[in-house]
Amino acid sequence: MEKEKKFIFKKIKKIEIKTRKLVEDYFSGKYKSIFKGTGMNFSDVREYYPGDDVRNIDWNVTARLGHPFVKEFSEEHEQTILIAVDVSGSGDFGTVDRTKIEIASEIASVLAFSALKNQDKVGLMMFSDGVEKYLPPKKSSQYVMRIIREILYYKRQSTKTNITKTLKNINDVCKKPAVVFLISDFIDDGYEKQLRTLNRKHDLIAIKIQDPKESEIPDVGFVEFEDSETFERVIINTSDPTFRKKYKEMIDDREENLKNIFGKSNVDYVNLSTAESYIKPLYTFFKVREKRIRQ
Repeated sequence: MEKEKKFIFKKIKKIEIKTRKLVEDYFSGKYKSIFKGTGMNFSDVREYYPGDDVRNIDWNVTARLGHPFVKEFSEEHEQTILIAVDVSGSGDFGTVDRTKIEIASEIASVLAFSALKNQDKVGLMMFSDGVEKYLPPKKSSQYVMRIIREILYYKRQSTKTNITKTLKNINDVCKKPAVVFLISDFIDDGYEKQLRTLNRKHDLIAIKIQDPKESEIPDVGFVEFEDSETFERVIINTSDPTFRKKYKEMIDDREENLKNIFGKSNVDYVNLSTAESYIKPLYTFFKVREKRIRQ
């Protein structure tokens, strides 16, 4: 037991050191510039000048002093960041050196430390076909460490996925506008309407993690496959060129459909692979978004 605890601590510490360095070297400056303040805070009153918005007149001060005064507002820069991570059974899949859930924990760590450096609150929601665990947003480096630990070593209650239900749950817990990172392989359907609903109130960013073997099956003869969410088993002849072609077409169609869903919902979308570093695509996303916001 003590040995296992030391192993867990060592792995979490390794991720912390790696992702903190990435934040310092790549993401810190970009992060600050890609998210605008979530609202406006009242800061002071001043005398009314011709051209001021009459809706900002402070009628109490105006009545008391005998001439018009308007309210001044400052942008609220503190963000609430919610990282929603898919912990369903398909997250255990990985044919290179890390599983999808391990990649998810590192990305969540980068985002959480970036948020912390910018004095933002960060929270975690782990989901399958329902909310498995929810950690409300807070500002603390220890809290970020807990987020990493929870994602890596959480014992899931269900292997299935329900993104529609998850999006509804996010809307329920986030009463104020928030930046929501949805990390999943998006092996689900029927969630388009809820995606649009959530993105109208919040700033939703979808991060898809996939493994290369999910998009193309190699020619290795008869193989028994097991669905990691339903545990259904089937024997397939991977040497059949017709099967491999149809499978590739199905995966390509699903990917194209996913891009269309996010595009129509005006949701930013980042596509990552377990076979490649997530640094470049994540950095590119930050850079492109920064440029768009400045326009």
